[in-house]
Amino acid sequence: MKRSVTRDVFRLAEVFTISRGSRTEAQVLTVHLEQDGVIGRGECVPYARYGETLDSVTQQIDALPRALDRRILNEVMPAGAGRNAVDCALWDLAAKAAGKPVWDLAGLPAPGPVITAYTLSLDTPDNMQAAAARNAHRPLLKIKLGTADDMARLEAVRRGAPDARIIVDANEGWSAEVYSDLAPHLIRLGVALVEQPLPADQDDMLAEIARPLPVCADEAAHDRASLPSLVGKYDVVNIKLDKTGGLTEALLMQEAAIAAGFDVMVGCMVGSSLAMAPATLIAQNAIITDLDGPLLLAEDRDEPLIYDQDGVHPPKAALWG
Repeated sequence: MKRSVTRDVFRLAEVFTISRGSRTEAQVLTVHLEQDGVIGRGECVPYARYGETLDSVTQQIDALPRALDRRILNEVMPAGAGRNAVDCALWDLAAKAAGKPVWDLAGLPAPGPVITAYTLSLDTPDNMQAAAARNAHRPLLKIKLGTADDMARLEAVRRGAPDARIIVDANEGWSAEVYSDLAPHLIRLGVALVEQPLPADQDDMLAEIARPLPVCADEAAHDRASLPSLVGKYDVVNIKLDKTGGLTEALLMQEAAIAAGFDVMVGCMVGSSLAMAPATLIAQNAIITDLDGPLLLAEDRDEPLIYDQDGVHPPKAALWG
């Protein structure tokens, strides 16, 4: 099996800001696997929050044995961005070699379009209100918060999009006291879910304070091994393939999370349609889908995912799977 890793850069349509910083482009790694003239691809977004860089993840992938399949990948590589790109490339390679879609190989029902959130990045209240107004036609908006001035931002977004369903992502930016103070206002303004309100290493308080609206684990949720530590603190887990280390573990984690009583959200890093494509299979059983990465880009892959009034559609074989 031939293997190569390329670095690809996609310009963002506008600056994207969360509580940890801003970016103007998405830097991704693309894994290409070739066997018997068939090529499979997978994409990952190394994430500094988890100690990953483009260089470190490339080195992980380069160190893998040449003879590789999904059954041994989890044993020789830790969960994370690198394993995600390789795992998804293996799925794509298998699907193209078999002439069957990935969902068929995985024993899943045929997927359909799913409504996805659209993310409004952190900005001034006036700018966030204007962004909300421009996107008020979208059924689900996700707001990036996590600062001392979040109440004004949330009020502004609701004014801009009075009818949209709203979820909030604090990206670990609040304390337990701040979240307790904000929670009644989140409910008053119709927020449906709050994502990672507290730092992942300081989230024990979530088991002790009231959770009047669903709380979703993001930075605290990685793969199946992380699920026991989330019980009693979170109601929903956000499954991202760059955290689980690929579609294989994501499918297993989704099954385990539901069995443990969690609802499931499927999310993404800021990447191209190739990164979102495998996650559309997880979205079929998620209560919230957040696969808007390509909507934030000024450029995308050839044969990109289709986004319309029905949501994000499963990929065409020319893209993935």
